[in-house]
Formats: sequence, structure tokens, C-alpha cells
Amino acid sequence: MVISNPAVVEAANALNSGAIHLLRQLRAVDRRSGLTPARLSALSVLVFAGPHTLGALARAEDVAGPTMTRIVDGLCDLGLAVREPHPDSARLVRVTATVDGEAVMRRAREARIDTIVAAIASLPAPHQKQLAAAASILDELAANVAKSLTDAP
Repeated sequence: MVISNPAVVEAANALNSGAIHLLRQLRAVDRRSGLTPARLSALSVLVFAGPHTLGALARAEDVAGPTMTRIVDGLCDLGLAVREPHPDSARLVRVTATVDGEAVMRRAREARIDTIVAAIASLPAPHQKQLAAAASILDELAANVAKSLTDAP
């Protein structure tokens, strides 16, 4: 169901624009990790969500299996991930972040957070408070978007 309330549409437009601009700016921070965006994103899944099969990782990243195989090959070549036998199936492989992979991902995340913290600190105090209140609502919004996508025909 599409909401025709102009205030809601205006808020959606502003949120969409703000999210895109913020993510574009953070890409510069992510490049400092030395990883491609695809590798950094896949490594993030492995570090923060745990080991995945190649298929599950491909689904999480919304890419084709062969694409994920190449991404994982790169992570393994760099020593940031390893393939292991799956504990429940000899036909499956599980991909796990290495200690080095976890360290790279945590540094990359910390760099992003530091950049965001500095940007928030430069805002007027009332805006900082509004943003802090809105941040928890963004998680709820993301869950609603995910639910609407799974409920869609």
C-alpha cells in the first residue's frame, strides 16, 4: 500500500537522499581498508553474523553464486577468510573470517564510526539529540522495509 500523505512522501524523499549521500561519503572511508566494496561487505557478514555457506553468503549479499565464489577467493587469498568443511554436509563449504579478517573489518567499522561521530559532533546540540532519537527509529524502519519486501507478491 502506497501512502499518499505528502508529509510522509517528503520524509521518505529526504531520508532516501540523506542515506545515499551519507553512504557515498562513507565509501571514501571504506576505501582506506584496502578492500573492494564487495569484499568488505562480505567480510562484514562473516565477522558480524558468523560463518556462512557460499550460497547463504551470496543470498545475504544479493549476488550470484559464481560472483560470491570470486569474492571469497579474494578474501581467502588475502588471508581474511578460510573455507572449511561444513559440519553437517560433506557437499557444502563454510566460509569463516580469520583473525586477520576480523581485525580488518573491525578497523574499517571503527573508521566509519569515527567519521560519523565527528560529523555528528559538528552538528548543533539540538540536531544531535534529534539524530540520536531518530537512529533507533531507523532500525525499526529497516525492519518494516524488509517485512514489506517479504510480504510482497
